[in-house]
Amino acid sequence: MSKGETVIAALNHLVDYVETRLTEEIDLAGLANGFGTTEYHLRRMFSSLAGMPISEYIRRRRMTLAASDVVAGDDLLGIAVRYGYGSTEAFGRAFRAVHGTRPGDVRRDGGPLRSQPQLRFRLTVEGSTSMDTRIVERPTFRLIGHAAQVPLIHEGINPHIQEHIASIPESEHLRLKSLSNTEPTGLLQVSSDVDPDYIEGSDLSYLHGVAISEETPAPADLDAVDVPAGTWAVFRSAGPYPSTLQATWAATATEWFPSNPWRLRQGPSVVAVLDRAPDFSTATCELWLPVERA
Repeated sequence: MSKGETVIAALNHLVDYVETRLTEEIDLAGLANGFGTTEYHLRRMFSSLAGMPISEYIRRRRMTLAASDVVAGDDLLGIAVRYGYGSTEAFGRAFRAVHGTRPGDVRRDGGPLRSQPQLRFRLTVEGSTSMDTRIVERPTFRLIGHAAQVPLIHEGINPHIQEHIASIPESEHLRLKSLSNTEPTGLLQVSSDVDPDYIEGSDLSYLHGVAISEETPAPADLDAVDVPAGTWAVFRSAGPYPSTLQATWAATATEWFPSNPWRLRQGPSVVAVLDRAPDFSTATCELWLPVERA
């Protein structure tokens, strides 16, 4: 079985596991461990390939089955408890979020209902995005700069990050550049504490700064993130910004990880802008992702 088939098999096994336990607690960590991977990697790959977090998929599948119980006339509290909700109110909110209507209305009218089919993953080898990649071993280093909490946005420019960067004086950009003394080099866009399901709108810690060696003192007025020694996959992209960078990021999940013996490990993701047009319409970037052998 190839590496790609192993990733796809793990995701399909996850879907089958969920399907047989929709009325039970879902032990994702135990399942991932049994399949020789990590819950973090499994969540990220599922979210990237399915277009939704595993938690959302589980909720939709539960509400799909619960709808038939509602239509059949089962006791609402009994249905709520069966699918892991402590009250009819909590169940009703989840039901409405999926179906767009209340359980009582569905019981009376028979619908409308929105069903979530059971997913099935398949490996399609397209190679649509050229992946200029290198694997780098890095000792412990530190990321320093100015941090802010921002929402995750999958496509287009993130205005919250733009606002944060614009609030930093030009003199401070120059100062940061002068402090950089190790890879990744130059001014960096650092994302950490990202939700493992990669839910759009969820909070992440964004740091605009540079990398310094472990032994270099960090100025007291700057935020700092200590990064342990480890392996990084570095993806180079060049073209319209930020769309080319975002396409490369997406392709790491859909094409690179399924085809290579690496998996994501927890840690910050880093974008180094190597070159750019004056108006930032185009840019050459390096995307640094923390990885480990699968």
